[in-house]
Amino acid sequence: MTFLIILITIISVLLVVFLTWFFSMAAEGKCPLCALKRLSFSKLTINTREVEDYENYVSNLPIMGWSSWNTLRNHISEDSIYETAKSICDSGLAEAGYKYVNIDDCWQSSLRDEGGHLQGNLESFPSGMAALCRKINSLGLKMGIYSSNGTMTCEDMPASLGNEELDARTFASWGVEYVKYDYCHNEVISGSTPIIEYIDISKKGERAEIRLRPDHAKFSGKAKAVKCSDLPSKQGIGFLNHGAGSALYTLDVPSGGEYVFTVHYYKNYYHKKQYMQIVVNGNVHEVFFPKGLAFTHDATVQLTARLNAGDNFIKLCNPVATKADSAYIQYKKMGDALKSASAEWAAHKGAKEKPITYSICEWGFNKPWLWGRKAGNMWRTTMDITPHWSRIVSIYNKNIKLFKYSSPAHVNDPDMLEVGNGKLSLEENKSHFTLWCMMAAPLVLGNDLRKLSDGTKKSGAILKILTNKSLILIDQDSLVKSAKLIKRKSGIDTIARPLTNGDIAICFFNKTGKRKPIEFDLYSLTEEKYLHFAKSHNYEIHELWSDERDYGSSIKANVEKHGVKVYRVTPKD
Repeated sequence: MTFLIILITIISVLLVVFLTWFFSMAAEGKCPLCALKRLSFSKLTINTREVEDYENYVSNLPIMGWSSWNTLRNHISEDSIYETAKSICDSGLAEAGYKYVNIDDCWQSSLRDEGGHLQGNLESFPSGMAALCRKINSLGLKMGIYSSNGTMTCEDMPASLGNEELDARTFASWGVEYVKYDYCHNEVISGSTPIIEYIDISKKGERAEIRLRPDHAKFSGKAKAVKCSDLPSKQGIGFLNHGAGSALYTLDVPSGGEYVFTVHYYKNYYHKKQYMQIVVNGNVHEVFFPKGLAFTHDATVQLTARLNAGDNFIKLCNPVATKADSAYIQYKKMGDALKSASAEWAAHKGAKEKPITYSICEWGFNKPWLWGRKAGNMWRTTMDITPHWSRIVSIYNKNIKLFKYSSPAHVNDPDMLEVGNGKLSLEENKSHFTLWCMMAAPLVLGNDLRKLSDGTKKSGAILKILTNKSLILIDQDSLVKSAKLIKRKSGIDTIARPLTNGDIAICFFNKTGKRKPIEFDLYSLTEEKYLHFAKSHNYEIHELWSDERDYGSSIKANVEKHGVKVYRVTPKD
């Protein structure tokens, strides 16, 4: 009986708290039910069906290159980067297809320059990033750079949140052709929007002659004109929060140009930063409202936007309902900035454009495989890799499930390769490389390439793995279709992917700690619609590590512990 009383008391208290919150939200001109959508943290609620896929005219294939983080961490310099770039050429890696030299975190100075631009560490990169890029380019390679979608990077250096356009222009001016955009120190955009009293629009230096009022708006969704609880004699636009609705205006102006938008809104002491988008003729302008101290009830924020002569279409909204919505908006903003910056810089210089491959690195928290193709070229699907077998297998287990999201110029990124690092055995190194090739992953090396030419047996074996032409051809196949898990039995995963010419690649991955036999009927793959594999009386079966070839309709082999057998199979009639 006592338990029942306690339970009823708890439920009553929670109900009172919920109802108090519900009615206070409504009193502030917000949709409380819409705000509950934020509980679905990683669910994208923004409709992206009509958003075009991210296209910046880079190669459709997964990138191949090297990144500094796994080996050099925060101890990098222009000398170590350039030495590695030379090693890529001298070792034959460049000839095998590895072209990107990606500089990860800690290249930056803690100081932006007088114009607010990012700059290289003034001690370890004294020549500057543009000069280093030119040196790397002179080797026939491309330079990549790193920043974060936060107030600081993962190593607490200056990052790009709020400075996307400026930093994108800086990267483009250096000649950068790859940007990894991390997720440390991220600030989630608020789904909350204050009541908007009106918006004045004027030319710079002139008094406003245009005022967008609530009674001029065409509302959609739950958006509507509301009264402010503190100033009940006045109306404003409410229920814009958490994707609840929008206010639409058609505005005719006599002359085009840059205009000042002065947004008059009602403050509220209890709220943190709030947010709204003003979409002018399809161009999104963000408005961040600071936390209010409520000494006065109303306040203003300003922005500038370009209007056309004649009719203009203006929409007020806040599409952010979840953390995934926030991540999508922020990552897309940087991606769009990079596209514009590379095109503008080429036009400014009268030179050929150097498109920037854009790598979304938000660790898979907000399911970027569902929206990444609308915002960038590649997206991390997991947290960071380490040179431990268990970690490599766990990343594979997650990434292999996402096969259907891989396509030309848009790929899942299971993070950099650890081949040659840590205490991985030879078989584990081969398996790691094979699985990444099968999953159409970027092949970004993370080992110290300067040691590959030391003449040791280990270095020779690692170089042989990284330059396996047959497996690189699998990874770089123009269909860019990742492998699908076909069968999982007795510790053996059978995965397969379709290839451009009607071939398939099939891999048997032994997760167990002992050698295992496998026997597989190739005819069974003709039933897999994803593979589009033709029936044949005879197949050429090419094992890609031993380079042995056989003919028939079945595969029999032994797979070493933590090892793979991988084949390219070609129908012969």
